[in-house]
Amino acid sequence: MADVMHWARWGNPTHMTNIPASAWQLIELAFGETRETPAVDKSTLAVPPISLTDAAMVSLRQIVGSDNVTTDNDSRISHTRGKSTTDLIKIRTGDLTDAPDAVVRPRDTDDVAAILAVCAEHTIAVVPYGGGTSVVGGLAAQSDGYTGVVALDLTHLNTFAVDHESRLATLGAGLLAPQAEKLLNEHGYTLGHFPQSFEYASIGGFAATRSSGQASSGYGRFDSMVKALTVVTPMGVLRLDAAPASAAGPDLRQLILGSEGAFGIITDVTIAVRPQPAQRIYETWRFATFADGTRAMRKLTQDGLNPTVFRLSDEAETAINLAKPGSIGADNPGGCLMVAGYEGTPERVSRLHDDVTAALEESGGTSLGAEDGEHWAKGRYDGPYLRDALLDHGILTETLETATFWSRLHTTYVAVKEAIEAALAPYGNAVIVMCHISHVYESGASLYFTVVTKQHEDGIEQWSAAKKAASDAMIATGATITHHHAIGRDHKPWFAQEIGDIGVSVLRAVKQRIDPTGILNPGVLIP
Repeated sequence: MADVMHWARWGNPTHMTNIPASAWQLIELAFGETRETPAVDKSTLAVPPISLTDAAMVSLRQIVGSDNVTTDNDSRISHTRGKSTTDLIKIRTGDLTDAPDAVVRPRDTDDVAAILAVCAEHTIAVVPYGGGTSVVGGLAAQSDGYTGVVALDLTHLNTFAVDHESRLATLGAGLLAPQAEKLLNEHGYTLGHFPQSFEYASIGGFAATRSSGQASSGYGRFDSMVKALTVVTPMGVLRLDAAPASAAGPDLRQLILGSEGAFGIITDVTIAVRPQPAQRIYETWRFATFADGTRAMRKLTQDGLNPTVFRLSDEAETAINLAKPGSIGADNPGGCLMVAGYEGTPERVSRLHDDVTAALEESGGTSLGAEDGEHWAKGRYDGPYLRDALLDHGILTETLETATFWSRLHTTYVAVKEAIEAALAPYGNAVIVMCHISHVYESGASLYFTVVTKQHEDGIEQWSAAKKAASDAMIATGATITHHHAIGRDHKPWFAQEIGDIGVSVLRAVKQRIDPTGILNPGVLIP
């Protein structure tokens, strides 16, 4: 894996997904003839002039050294925005308006504090940059009113320490997930956190966005793993590491988790780790309808039977075989596909597998065995690469997600699907809206939607219409605007509705007090 993602695609620059013939047949059937829409030639990109003053550049280089302050075109291009479809469309057409003026790489917490002091003095916006995986506009800082924008690349913050007695690991915020997992494996532990962004997401990014992984049913969300953290603010360094639990007032860790760099720069995170599983088994099940599968998931979760991985695709996603990227468009017997995974000791896996199997059979499920489950596990990081291949041929593909209580789940599911279809109907092309339940709780679950349609001449306007309609539907049905993608810039209008005027006032007050010059990721999170 390369440390830097492709400048105009998702992930490893050497990884290019070939769409199977069955998928092309489905695409042509649904959308008609496609056209090639490649990205512009990188050599033709016009990078904006650097606006940082010489004095500011000198100060930054004095802190971290000249090698750790880069202003070359490649560095600036590779740190421009994140990887939402909107971000990709912009950069594929040559739009670099959000390119940072410089990329600065601190070596430790003290460096971060010194950098923030310089940026506050010179009114420079600071965008914390881990792996660059944001899909909600979280890496495109507001530049108006600032003398420049710095991408604070946390790559060098890669410290690692293990407390075996407490079963904790302290990880530098700049460690990418595969690096952290490898280090933990060497000590017999696992991160237990495997979102689709795993290949490039960073530890600091996981914390700053309240990330949730594909094995969250068994391991929990990342924010639930965090026991301590260090965050640098323009006011100084805040270390939150007193105890595993406390009654000493509100938990300030929760103020930082999910704050997306708007309140400070996370430099390390201490998390509870688990023993590396001796056995992993992934199986698939089929239910007649999405409603049947949903009821089964709710019953198991509320009865305390939680597979490590627990997902359910609706009829549309199952029909297209999106859960199996290599088999998209292939024939299947219909219904809805469920993935159940078990990780742990052989004894625990066997016991949980037997209990879940009995419960799913009682709920009307049909076991399909391990073949498709293993297929899903091997391809679970392939989705974003498939999106790139579709964009190359004028097919717009994007995802959005939410969460709500079980009692509202069906209403939200229907409302969001209908809102997307209605919003995209005026563009005159077929629209495919698919969904799966990706994370479950005793009281509710998340819904993860995938939208596929032929790209209009203005793809950003087209997707914005769908996104607005879907977001309106989420809020109208009492669902959250995001379960694990965070707020960024894209979700702010609906976030304000979700938390209300008082909630917005609280966030603004914290921002004003902790970051009075407003340099920390301006334009992100705070309505």
